[in-house]
Amino acid sequence: MSIRPTISDAASAHGSAPDGRRSAAAARRRAREADIVTATRRLFDERGVSDAQIEDIAKAVGINRAIVYRHFTGKDEIFALTLVGYLDELRERMLVATEGDSAPTDVVRDVVGAFVDYGIEYPAFVDCAQTLMRRSGSDLLDELSESALFRLGRAMNGCLTILTKVLEDGAASGELHVKDANLLANTLYASGLGALQLARVGILVSESAPGVPTVGSVSPDQVRDFLVTSALALTAK
Repeated sequence: MSIRPTISDAASAHGSAPDGRRSAAAARRRAREADIVTATRRLFDERGVSDAQIEDIAKAVGINRAIVYRHFTGKDEIFALTLVGYLDELRERMLVATEGDSAPTDVVRDVVGAFVDYGIEYPAFVDCAQTLMRRSGSDLLDELSESALFRLGRAMNGCLTILTKVLEDGAASGELHVKDANLLANTLYASGLGALQLARVGILVSESAPGVPTVGSVSPDQVRDFLVTSALALTAK
């Protein structure tokens, strides 16, 4: 009596073919998503955030915009995952700034300086971060997938944790005065983004006479010095 092989027998004989096909499809999907994020980053750095449209991103990858929306919930999610790349790079810069046996005030100066230098080098990082910060928390929860939110939160925390630890260590040594290191780190990050936008615009508005506005200039170096000085003042005993 002959026994005809079942589907499961055939799959086992060929190394679980259905599972293999699913794995290959998942790998292709991840590769396509990475291509889209890479193209978005390139367009951001070349043109700026406001001039990079979904059609441009799709064209850069060689697909149509409908396929982009198969991989992402919308433009905010693409922005969020592109920001993750910027934040990962920023984290490396900040880590390097903590190296050495410097005094806490020197480490604060170096870490804040690294943040400012990165923002000046990559203005699209500032635009991308500010675009997402203008959205309410509930909007982001609605617009981003759970996976994208997790990756964005992890990337932001990677940067903020470095500064938080520097502040906590300085407070523990008695050389810095910090009541809530995490709050201060978040505040410095948010205010730093605003100041970096000022550095990008390069314009200061002041009053030349009562009621008469005038326009002056501000350099990136001035903004950098101001942010570093402000951070040190907020931690001074």
